[in-house]
Amino acid sequence: MEEHFFQCPYCWEEISVLLDPSVGRQIYIEDCENCCNPIEFRINFQNGTLNEFQAVSIEQ
Repeated sequence: MEEHFFQCPYCWEEISVLLDPSVGRQIYIEDCENCCNPIEFRINFQNGTLNEFQAVSIEQ
């Protein structure tokens, strides 16, 4: 597992997520640990190296 820091697209607080480099392409939704709003994560690893990370708000 690899820890990655980013800013929440809602509250702008810096938070972290644990990423699994053994899974190449990942898309999932997780709530911000600070403000509890849902964030869609789009993650791509190539050869164990993170080459795409997006954390976007889900308009409700």
